[in-house]
Amino acid sequence: MRYVIQTFGCQMNVHDSERIEDVLASAGWAPTEDAALADLVLFNTCSVREKAEQKLLSVLGTLRAEKEARPELVIAVAGCVAQQEGEKLLRRAPHLDLVLGPDNIPELPGLVAHVRGGGAPLARTVFDLASPSFLSAHPERAAQRAVSAFVTVMKGCDERCTFCIVPTTRGPERYRPAAEVVAEVKALVDAGTAEVTLLGQTVNSWYEPLPGREPGMHTPSEFAVLLRRIAAEVPALERLRYTSPHPRHLTPDLVAAHAELLVLPAHVHLPVQSGSDRLLKRMTRRYTRAEYVARTTALRDAVQAARGEPLTISSDFIVGFPGETEEDFRETLSLVDEVGFSAAFAFKYSPRPGTPALRLVESGQASELGEDVKDERLSRLLAAIDASQRRHLASLVGTRTSVLFEAPSKERGPASEDRPAPGMVRWKGRSARHEIVHVDAPLAADLAGALLPVAIRQANAHSLVGELEVPMSALPERMAPAPRRASGAIRLPVLGASR
Repeated sequence: MRYVIQTFGCQMNVHDSERIEDVLASAGWAPTEDAALADLVLFNTCSVREKAEQKLLSVLGTLRAEKEARPELVIAVAGCVAQQEGEKLLRRAPHLDLVLGPDNIPELPGLVAHVRGGGAPLARTVFDLASPSFLSAHPERAAQRAVSAFVTVMKGCDERCTFCIVPTTRGPERYRPAAEVVAEVKALVDAGTAEVTLLGQTVNSWYEPLPGREPGMHTPSEFAVLLRRIAAEVPALERLRYTSPHPRHLTPDLVAAHAELLVLPAHVHLPVQSGSDRLLKRMTRRYTRAEYVARTTALRDAVQAARGEPLTISSDFIVGFPGETEEDFRETLSLVDEVGFSAAFAFKYSPRPGTPALRLVESGQASELGEDVKDERLSRLLAAIDASQRRHLASLVGTRTSVLFEAPSKERGPASEDRPAPGMVRWKGRSARHEIVHVDAPLAADLAGALLPVAIRQANAHSLVGELEVPMSALPERMAPAPRRASGAIRLPVLGASR
């Protein structure tokens, strides 16, 4: 039996799709690139952006004829839209067979068997609150997919930001025992993974879920303890990243861990959402602009003092939040200049069902901004972020850095001098500060998973170009990891975006 998965949204959805692949593989299923050959078509969805459910229904409609021609085809929806809509999706798309919440992934093979055996369509969207479980990666398959792998340390969110639907679609915070996390990281590294990214909706709120210890908003984070344990028990790990942290959990202990643990790269992605204190309060972000700046400054100063290298900060922004004034927006622009973000994601505010921000508008406490205003502000913010990134990249020309290489680059410059010389291949990797770095290497060289010194010679708009500082004869020639498989032959619109 064969399957196709289409994935939309954040890194957690990518991780969930990989676990779905592992669960299906264990049940004897195999992937296919041709949707016409698939026995199961699964959409792993995101509900962060506006009208995600309507877009999903439109996509599902394109499979109606295929379902009529092949009644045995199983069509499933997983992820946040599935959790949000539940059985309503079955009523709105009669040819849909399964609706599966994120916590119900282990049940997928059995649910598919139920449908293929003549069972009625069904929805399984039950949170594992009483006994939280976390699916582990299959180490060998993870190493084949990519140089880097994801490991979940917590799920759910208790922050209750007024714009966000994640507490509804992912549930309250649940934490994974440190021993499980360390064991999975070790297994991945033993199988050949070079970099691990720890995942969680509020990843740095983690603490050890000891028996009788109740989770809560005021429980001190022990995330730094987890990082230290991974560094100590898995010394062969090249790099340890995490996403997405919350600024209020950037504790002094976490700052100290960044200063002391060389396995942590000199980069943190720290969503801020707005530079206006008035909007941060309305968003229930639980910090002020001054607190955000103070914490990022402390982090940078500590890393610079202890490790002698700069640390970069990237972020997320929302423009057009209900009631946002031009002055509020200008404070966001000024924050970009003040912090000097190396990169950022920016999105227009999307009203999501059941969120407090939507009720602000419905009750008349705040006005919804027009799309033209949102578009204009988003354009200005992206321009400011782009300028900040260009300044940062330009400052690195003439410096040296270590780069963890991922795969041959698909990018090609428009001019002949931007292309690799004959007999050379362009490789893509990331520096410790998370910049994309391109180098040229001989055809026989295999840089995948190699951490190598690079001299930076050129800054592009969003990446760097450098030269390897090792003899070409010393480059690794081991077998390259198998390329990451495409998620299927069906071409679909994007249903969501990263948080």
